[in-house]
Amino acid sequence: MSKSKLEYIWLDGYKPTQNLRSKTKVVEDFDGKLESCSMWAFDGSSTQQAEGGSSDCLLKPVAIYPDPVRKNGWLVMNEVLNSDGSAHESNGRANIDDDDDDFWFGFEQEYFLWDPETNLPIGFPKDDTPQGQFYCSVGAKNNFGREVMDRHLDICLDAGINVEGTNAEVAAGQWEFQTFAKGAAKSGDEMWVARYLLERLAEEYGLAIEYHPKPLGDTDWNGSGMHANFSNTTLRTCGSKETYEKICEAFRPVVKEHIAVYGAFNDQRLTGKHETQSIHEFSYGVSDRGASIRIPIMTVENGYKGWLEDRRPSSNGDPYKIAAIIIKTVKSA
Repeated sequence: MSKSKLEYIWLDGYKPTQNLRSKTKVVEDFDGKLESCSMWAFDGSSTQQAEGGSSDCLLKPVAIYPDPVRKNGWLVMNEVLNSDGSAHESNGRANIDDDDDDFWFGFEQEYFLWDPETNLPIGFPKDDTPQGQFYCSVGAKNNFGREVMDRHLDICLDAGINVEGTNAEVAAGQWEFQTFAKGAAKSGDEMWVARYLLERLAEEYGLAIEYHPKPLGDTDWNGSGMHANFSNTTLRTCGSKETYEKICEAFRPVVKEHIAVYGAFNDQRLTGKHETQSIHEFSYGVSDRGASIRIPIMTVENGYKGWLEDRRPSSNGDPYKIAAIIIKTVKSA
């Protein structure tokens, strides 16, 4: 009789930014299938998701991945439900309107490897060294944390998460990885589990993962985003500049609604500097990294058959909520 460790992962109810939570269930003779993962419960009063007098919340398994670190382990991503089985208000995944998986998403997750002792990114300069030389850098003078990123890439791939690339970013100690999935819910599942694996890996090094979009305050150092690349059948096949512009224009009147779910403290990052558009403006353009939405040059060269990139989501944004509102806006065009 074999035993397996199922790590149930979910998002708590903290505001303005939700946190990852997890706990382990040990089961016998597990076959590795999602449908074999039973519902579970947790104390919602300890995660700001319920009151103490009626604290049970339910965990509904929605995705499963082999655990690349723990022997006989599995990573189980969950939606949070109320005790009556309805979606909890913190459950952004439940609001995604993409039953046919027509929408594809690629998220570009930026973050800082953070030293809790110095309260600064690892490798942060002690002098007035400008940013820039750290981008896609090589060598110990400019690159900090490569071992962590390399290991993270390996364990994500071992878990079956579709990570498509990684690189050092513009600031010291800042990194990025990219995930892609066909289907909005799956894209959120993969990003959240990739984040979970990153947090767990950083524990081994005594490091924190800093997702704040502007952790270095009012300085000239870059913030962190999570650019959202997206497409549906129309964008992938239309071959029409006019259609692309119509879809982009659909985003203009709902700027506030998008910003509201694109991550807390995003106003500190979307200043109009460091390749961002101001949080108070909306724009789109071909190959324009200073626009709200970029029309990639590859899309244009392919005869307007491709995807769009929303550059506004911040590094601490919830990919479920980001995908949900992008889908809603595109469908309204």
